[in-house]
Amino acid sequence: MTGPRDDVTLTFGGNATTLLRLGPFTLLTDPNFLHRGQRAHLGYGLRSKRLTDPALVPALLPELDAVLLSHMHGDHWDRVATRSLPKETPVVTTPEAARCLDRRGFTATADLRPWQTHAISRGEDTLRVTSVPGVHGPGFLDKLLPQVMGSVLELVHRGEVTWRGFISGDTLYRPFLGELLQRCGPLDVLIPHLGGTRIAGVLLTMDGRQGADLVELLKPPVTVPVHFDDYSVFTSPLGDFVAEVAKRRAPGEVRTVTRGQTVSLRA
Repeated sequence: MTGPRDDVTLTFGGNATTLLRLGPFTLLTDPNFLHRGQRAHLGYGLRSKRLTDPALVPALLPELDAVLLSHMHGDHWDRVATRSLPKETPVVTTPEAARCLDRRGFTATADLRPWQTHAISRGEDTLRVTSVPGVHGPGFLDKLLPQVMGSVLELVHRGEVTWRGFISGDTLYRPFLGELLQRCGPLDVLIPHLGGTRIAGVLLTMDGRQGADLVELLKPPVTVPVHFDDYSVFTSPLGDFVAEVAKRRAPGEVRTVTRGQTVSLRA
């Protein structure tokens, strides 16, 4: 899928924070600006120490069309984001996170329930964001954790989809994620949240094996993994995922990215 004005790139800020330039649109995902040694609040008195410094900072961000927030956890929206991002910035997120941001003074939140779509338009171009359900914890634990969503992003020019990507959010692998292919169509890129987050021994985000399961399920031409080594709760480093994908000979190319690096989201 190609078309005019549809260059698509990702600049990696660390953790799940990315700056996406999708044709004429600019999105920031899961803004986390804490520095090394600072702790993110995860709820129920739990905290996790950041092990790295961010490569993106609020003062140097370009003008944003929107912020895409997968869920309200302290390593995805932190106190620096609340203090520094303009309160009129559109934020596309879950209903639960939208209510939280409303209380913090943000005035342009768009809350999406599973499979709902939000559109941002400029001239002949539209960016569609479709919410994909996620599971942040096994069994009853999912009810104790924040609502989480993945997002299918579609760049549309003159009514034609020219690029489509999926950001998983902090979900565990579940076969129902394959439904997005039937609802939205084949992907150009997958951006999975990995890390194998464990709290009290319980897996809360995809590890290397589950990430490879998702690649096999969705068969993207390009996979750009994020969310893998920035916090002390992560137990599955990026190398686990890369090795598992290679061992299985899973489809497509794994395109790794370092903090501060910009990569194309085209095959």
